[in-house]
Amino acid sequence: MPQDRSQVTVRPVPADLPEVDALLDRYLDEREATFPSAQGRYSRKRTPVAELSAPVGTFVVAYDPDGVAVGCGGLRRIADDGEDVRYEVKHVFVAPEGRGRGVATAVMDALERAAVDLGATSIVLDTNDSLVAAGAMYRARSYERTAPFNDNPNATAWYRKPVR
Repeated sequence: MPQDRSQVTVRPVPADLPEVDALLDRYLDEREATFPSAQGRYSRKRTPVAELSAPVGTFVVAYDPDGVAVGCGGLRRIADDGEDVRYEVKHVFVAPEGRGRGVATAVMDALERAAVDLGATSIVLDTNDSLVAAGAMYRARSYERTAPFNDNPNATAWYRKPVR
């Protein structure tokens, strides 16, 4: 179901669309260019399309009123943690031309709804502390820091939010 927020429409799309490739290339290019040098070299890695597709996940793209893709994010099922059914947020990105317009919030709203619809009891994600705005957004959305749940070499912070 499309979601309109601040003149942005977010909808699920196949994760192998050309606009998804373009957004993810921009995301990886930006992360590589801005990655803290003290942490070493950025590891460019995309989540496989199959992991961001039904029935184990989803991918959403945010479109501006002209139909231009300005943001994205994915969700994938990961291993349970005890009784906790976990879905992981991946590749949340807002292109510079979409920033300051509620795009990241709209993308996260859609991903969180999808996680609940898929049966999640918690949503997890990792990020890098150098992404100050991202960390602030996650904390404002009730994500709390947690122990690392993966070995992502780019991550310095792991978050979890219960959803049921």
